[in-house]
Amino acid sequence: MPSRTDRRRFLQGSATGMAAAALAGFGINPALAEEMGKAAGRSDKPLKAAFSNAGLQATWCAQGKQAAEYWGKLFNVEVTWFDGELAAQKQRAAIDNMASQKWDFVAIQAFGIGTLTAPVNKMIEAGIPVIDMDTLIAPLASINVHSFLAPDNEFMGASVTQSLVDAINGEGNMIMTQGALGHTGAQGRARGFESVVKKYPKIKVLDTQPADWDVTKTARIWETYLTKYPKIDAAYFHNDDMALAAYNVMKAHNRTNILIGGCDAMPPALQAVLDGKMHATVRNPSCRIHGGAIVAGVAAIVSGEKTGAGGIPKNIIVDGPVVTKANAPGMMWMEEHFLI
Repeated sequence: MPSRTDRRRFLQGSATGMAAAALAGFGINPALAEEMGKAAGRSDKPLKAAFSNAGLQATWCAQGKQAAEYWGKLFNVEVTWFDGELAAQKQRAAIDNMASQKWDFVAIQAFGIGTLTAPVNKMIEAGIPVIDMDTLIAPLASINVHSFLAPDNEFMGASVTQSLVDAINGEGNMIMTQGALGHTGAQGRARGFESVVKKYPKIKVLDTQPADWDVTKTARIWETYLTKYPKIDAAYFHNDDMALAAYNVMKAHNRTNILIGGCDAMPPALQAVLDGKMHATVRNPSCRIHGGAIVAGVAAIVSGEKTGAGGIPKNIIVDGPVVTKANAPGMMWMEEHFLI
């Protein structure tokens, strides 16, 4: 049986027969794998796709890029990246550039809702299928995207917050460190947090300042918190990068008794859960969202799949589980193979 490394190298080989090779690499009969590869809708001719997400400084976004490129190879799609750089103005300039070119399909995670509407509408009007990822480009009723692939952010925020609240027996001081306030995913995570803590009158929320997914800003905020608040029992962060940045500040101040929870379940956070540095995280399935955008775009071009009845739903909920020590190793394996 091939090792994990050998299998991955095999899966990332030449584009010819890639989908069938991927299936065969998981032990499926080669002849059957070839038929399944055809059924999966792999394009016979190379397709050109443009992708953008909030900013490759964020590990979730960087993993998404890897997943899109990986699934792109399987489905014969050349992926060109337009980095959002964790700034609305910079992403808008990148998407304006994207909209000036021809693509078979595009996929975008907006840094903030309403910031990319005009160039995205320009592409839609040109007949280019646009797949929205993770956060709303604009309200779905107001923009004709091909589909919107996103997790239930309220579930993510509520589930990790509940885990933290349970661990401190429903009483104590808590802080929520938010992502970018214009990001609809962050808005949902905040609602999830608030839906839990309001049920516990003995929970006091000390602060909910946003750090905009920025680890440097997170560290600066938490330096202030640790000076200002002598007792913090638990903290919820809208992503793992911010949680781990805050943990480093806590460690420097000998305050590692603070229970922390994050979102995204990225590999460093999975290891932190196993090591006891983080209490919990929840998977925002970057690989499934970015890979799903590849599959959706290819289906739109190769088989003419439309939005709605008989085609792709306008809104697809793409969820992952809460991650604890019990399921972290399996999650690591799934992420290594871009499956979740």
